[in-house]
Amino acid sequence: MALPYPLPTRQLGTSGPVVPAMSFGLMSLGGAYGAAGTDEDRFKVLDAAYDLGARHWDDADIYGDTEELVGKWFERNPEKRKDIFLTTKFGIVINDQGMSLRSDVEYLRAAVERSLKKLKTDYIDLYYCHRVDGKTPIEETLKVMVELKNEGKIKNIGLSEVSVDTLKRASKIHHITAVQIEYSPWILDIERGEKGNAGLLDTCNELGTAIVAYSPLGRGFLTGTITSPEQVKGDWRGAIPRFQKEFFDRNMELTNKFKDIAEKKGLTTSQLVLAWLMRQGEQIHVLFGTRSAERLKENLFAVTVQLTDEENKTLRALSEKTQNLGLRYPEAMSVIMNYETPALKA
Repeated sequence: MALPYPLPTRQLGTSGPVVPAMSFGLMSLGGAYGAAGTDEDRFKVLDAAYDLGARHWDDADIYGDTEELVGKWFERNPEKRKDIFLTTKFGIVINDQGMSLRSDVEYLRAAVERSLKKLKTDYIDLYYCHRVDGKTPIEETLKVMVELKNEGKIKNIGLSEVSVDTLKRASKIHHITAVQIEYSPWILDIERGEKGNAGLLDTCNELGTAIVAYSPLGRGFLTGTITSPEQVKGDWRGAIPRFQKEFFDRNMELTNKFKDIAEKKGLTTSQLVLAWLMRQGEQIHVLFGTRSAERLKENLFAVTVQLTDEENKTLRALSEKTQNLGLRYPEAMSVIMNYETPALKA
């Protein structure tokens, strides 16, 4: 079966732009899971993404040199900028002192200018607050993001890893086009309520906000290609509890069951996982990354996969049995697990 061109599309929320149903994440191209590769090697992956129709590109200012890489690609292909729906993010700071969060007004203003310069573009299609810092009221952050939109520097506003309360407060200032959050057969947290209230998924539905599901393949675990904790000792995944010996074998049970079902359908495990996530609702946009043009094309074939109601129920039952088996971030990165912001002072 040929990959459809153009790729099927979905609207980002109820009033956002229409984009390819699957998003291409650039974190892997920045060296997050091994050597980044040369610029020329990475340009080939970006070229492949463009040619295959995967033109919703997800970046961030902490993904190595990927903003600069995209900027160079735009310089080589200036006529193609208009075809790319480009997102990037601010809010996580990594320096000699370690990792910290900043969603304050001063940092936001400086961050967007840095990203625009690196990306060699005069606008960002969707700009996310990567993490809230727990100190700045979300209303203050949103006020400046709205100003940036009015100035034409950003087209849409997004948030990442926020609580229901923070999202609701932000939405009173301006419509939030998308919330980026981890969502996979491993992690169904957004489906659950918070403190007796609706969960993040239901709240996004009520507000007309899209869910952009990052790490849908569990940072590679759910692809079926990782069979031992030893395989990830060379990158930061080795510090993630879910990948460590204590939880590894039990988590592998889910991957192996998905793999068995995928093989019976003539699919890769990745294709089945991605197809199942898209099956959970039209508001779900899956975001996957890779350094390989071959893997990119392979994963995009998930848009062609049809799952029966019975298959959907079976995969959901398997997923619900494999929750909370190890934390999703290492303890050293616990600072980024903040979702709340203080109330705005009167």
